[in-house]
Amino acid sequence: MSRDFFEHKADTYDRDDYRVTNVENIANTIIASISLNRKMHLMDFGSGTGLLLERIAPLVQKITAIDISQAMNHKLDKKRARLGCEIDILEVDLESTDITDEFDGIISSMTMHHVKDIRAMFVKFYSMLKEGGIIAISDLDKEDGSFHTQEAGVYHFGFERDAIANAANQAGFREVEIIDASVVHKSNGEFPVFLLTAKR
Repeated sequence: MSRDFFEHKADTYDRDDYRVTNVENIANTIIASISLNRKMHLMDFGSGTGLLLERIAPLVQKITAIDISQAMNHKLDKKRARLGCEIDILEVDLESTDITDEFDGIISSMTMHHVKDIRAMFVKFYSMLKEGGIIAISDLDKEDGSFHTQEAGVYHFGFERDAIANAANQAGFREVEIIDASVVHKSNGEFPVFLLTAKR
């Protein structure tokens, strides 16, 4: 992903009702599924405009937002003053770049289908977590490709739950669980969304 596929979406990203409702459902499922506290430093992988992290922020101390899109990061930066915790924003392609921070947890919403090698990404997640750290990764169930109106930057049409759970297990994660998180209602169909949680 060398160019910003989300540049044209950034200004209207937070105004799509289906997207906002989906992220609200994902955030609520994360909050119900893992223990968060005001001492935690999380990473939000593929943070976009901050739809997920702004809902998690009041429950933790700090979130490092990581996204490859300059336009999305700019929109998130404008929200900084009203977010409920300390925020760092990094414009990084985590697939090809290492960062040295260690986190208590990693959250992510609808980003893994943009990652070419999910097994390598789970290995990277594992290496970036403190012992006992958690992941809460949400994405689409396997679909036929009709979720996206264009394919730029999309490597997976969702995931088989067993396959993505296996990728997390092979990276060393334990207590891997996958539950229903949301359903995206679009004009061309309904698309189930899962939440994968696990511990290092």
